[in-house]
Amino acid sequence: MVQAQQGPRARYREQTRSEIKEAALRQLAEGGVAALALTRIAKDMGLSGPALYRYFASRDDLLNALIRDAYDEAAAAMAAAADRSTAASQGPRAHLHALAEAYRAWAVAEPHRYLLIQGAPVPGYVAPADTLDRARAVLGPFLPVFANGSPGSEVADVVDQMTAWAGSDAAVAGWVAEYVPAADGDSGMTGQALAGAVLAWAQLHGSVGLEAAGQFMGMGHGGDTLLAAQTEMLANAFTLA
Repeated sequence: MVQAQQGPRARYREQTRSEIKEAALRQLAEGGVAALALTRIAKDMGLSGPALYRYFASRDDLLNALIRDAYDEAAAAMAAAADRSTAASQGPRAHLHALAEAYRAWAVAEPHRYLLIQGAPVPGYVAPADTLDRARAVLGPFLPVFANGSPGSEVADVVDQMTAWAGSDAAVAGWVAEYVPAADGDSGMTGQALAGAVLAWAQLHGSVGLEAAGQFMGMGHGGDTLLAAQTEMLANAFTLA
């Protein structure tokens, strides 16, 4: 009986929280994080300020929810792309391109959400601890791509540093092993998988971040073309088949 009474209230609460997040995302799309205002959201929804705070205790509480949602959806998009590529029996090079394309597709479809999680830090905001795991879930599918590559001299220093990092941080080594079970206990494989994923992230963010921020407007290239070239160079650096 208690569950039956609580069910509708819980559903209403979740529906209202979803509507608040949708209103917040509209504000982000219009003016970025600086435009996010709980009082305006409350007014648009016909709620009083105190009523809104029953659903989100503060602006940062609302940001936490938006950031978690964005990371989770980006991670789902990457996992789906990895599954499609694996089902198509694509080699590491083609697999890397598929992942890069999926990352860009998610970002340019919703640039305000991409910039929320990958743009400039919000002044005074401290992300929740679980954000790290969510960010790693986005990059995780890149790890297997590089695990069996042959890193060239141009990335050797990065591989060495990533190997040392994984050796000193069990959580990082565990993250790699989650996506590359064969790397568990193999410092060389762990280091190169981690180096490839980190380099992929850096290149992706450089290209995709500029595109999402509108920095390519008026230039004579497409974001997809630039990203494909960068991805190919990274594949060459690891001698991916």
